[in-house]
Amino acid sequence: MLTLARNDCHCHTTFSDGSLAVFDLLNLAKERGLSGLSITDHDTIAAYESAIPYAQELGLDLVSGIEISTELERTSIHVLGYGFALHSPELKTFCQKLQQERENRNEKILERLAKIKKPILMTELREKFGDGTLGRPHIAKMMVAKGYASSIKQAFSRYLGDKGRCYVHGLLIEVEEAIELIQRAGGYAVLAHPHYIQPKKLIEPLLAMPFDGIEVYYGHLSLKQEQPWIEIAQKKNWLVTGGSDFHGEKKAFHPLGCSWTPPETYQLFKKRFQENHAQ
Repeated sequence: MLTLARNDCHCHTTFSDGSLAVFDLLNLAKERGLSGLSITDHDTIAAYESAIPYAQELGLDLVSGIEISTELERTSIHVLGYGFALHSPELKTFCQKLQQERENRNEKILERLAKIKKPILMTELREKFGDGTLGRPHIAKMMVAKGYASSIKQAFSRYLGDKGRCYVHGLLIEVEEAIELIQRAGGYAVLAHPHYIQPKKLIEPLLAMPFDGIEVYYGHLSLKQEQPWIEIAQKKNWLVTGGSDFHGEKKAFHPLGCSWTPPETYQLFKKRFQENHAQ
């Protein structure tokens, strides 16, 4: 009896905004019976240093991945990258720049929170969340823990979201810049979760950009929700990808492996990653 290879190509660790450390995520993937994985942490590839050897121990396939936060007309657009060379100097420099910018942004947010009598120290965040990449989700959790907000949702709506009192704009990355960066590093650039992009007028210019693929299968979306994007991928001859967008406790409704990338696409990612990794 043949078993379907399930490869979740969208998940996060504590190196970005996931709640599971690298080893815990890989163990969970193995427990769930997944065949392969791509860790797509936001703006960082730091997870791969420990993930690659441990995945080999587990007998779990792993291909390089990243999710880059970009903007188009002041709207957040996420670009996924797969199969690229982890040793790309340009990509490493880019990630380091983004991480430094993220740290600077966190400091500015904490300064604004302090001014409205809601102090949080960076040392407190490190003690609670470790040495991975910190961002607004971690600040929001600390705000709830300190009683400054009743929920993470409230922390964002009142203080940390783009209309909040303590919002600080991040580094502006153009969509095309992220696409070109991934492709120059030898990878495939994919438009992430297009189902949720608002306003819809942005879809047309995005579809005119030189993506290699589009994330059709996502989380618990229905076939009816996915079908229009399948047709777009076929029309443009783009790769079809998929994944859970697993974050752990932050998105408990997105269990790891609830959606996955078609085997033929994953094999292309794997082949490209092996070619780039061997260089």
